[in-house]
Amino acid sequence: MEKEDGIKETLKTVFYAILIAVLIRTFLFEPFKIPSGSMYPTLYVGDYLFVSKYTYGYSKHSLPFSMPLFEGRIWEDAPQRGDVVVFKFPQDNKTDFIKRVIGLPGDKIKMEDGRLYINGKMVEREEIENFVLRDDFGNGERFHQYIETLPNGKKHKILELSDYEKNDNVPEVVVPQDSYFVMGDNRDRSDDSRVSVGFVPAENLVGKARFLFFSHNSDDAWYQPWYWPRKIRWSRLFNKIN
Repeated sequence: MEKEDGIKETLKTVFYAILIAVLIRTFLFEPFKIPSGSMYPTLYVGDYLFVSKYTYGYSKHSLPFSMPLFEGRIWEDAPQRGDVVVFKFPQDNKTDFIKRVIGLPGDKIKMEDGRLYINGKMVEREEIENFVLRDDFGNGERFHQYIETLPNGKKHKILELSDYEKNDNVPEVVVPQDSYFVMGDNRDRSDDSRVSVGFVPAENLVGKARFLFFSHNSDDAWYQPWYWPRKIRWSRLFNKIN
């Protein structure tokens, strides 16, 4: 009898633990891993971050498996220009993307020779030291690095290979209501609103990227755990995402 009671208590504890974890993940914070280099130099491949789910309110994409329990957003609050957001890829409503909000509803956005224009005004940028990305073999790729200042004063770093790459000239578009124009900080290596992402509906927003809780350069294989500690990017742990 005592053994059965012990099993019941254990199962109850496990159930409550899972329930609490699901509630936190659904309504407060959800962890994400960065799989690509589209947000260099802000986010690195192998960064792990927390996204606040409550910042912009909740939609069906806030729920596990995007369960369609309701339409639109509840307790909605709009993103600010310059926010780094996680959203569901509008073309499949399943894949998680992370980019920076550049254009708000009603904004006019265009790219001309690598320069970003918002509502007819060229966005300021200041060139700083180059940024070098190295592959597994130590080969380096050099990028121009800038500090870009958005119209609301938000400053962030961006990378450019040059001002004459494939997506450096984009005709002016008007951001529809209840939608956003997003871009990666690695401007010439990002699939964003200039490419297949298109405009991001407000309903597709999952949350705002807040801070890193882990970062790991996973060059070494999983079966070589003795190399793992030296691959941790200690200086990036718990950094706030700007």
